[in-house]
Amino acid sequence: MAQLGRVMTCEEIAQRYGVKLTTVWRWMREGSLPSFKVGKAFYTYPEMLAEFEQKQLLEKRNHK
Repeated sequence: MAQLGRVMTCEEIAQRYGVKLTTVWRWMREGSLPSFKVGKAFYTYPEMLAEFEQKQLLEKRNHK
């Protein structure tokens, strides 16, 4: 379980993966990238992002 502390913004995630902000919002909306909302902004914890990366890696391996 993620602890309270450092969070990542949608902008940081988009920059990290070299994708548009709308792509990050779609991932969050679809539920593939776990997130939480504070006011009108969405955030994720680095631990949640690591889980997302693992799932993406497994999906790529399974599709080969």
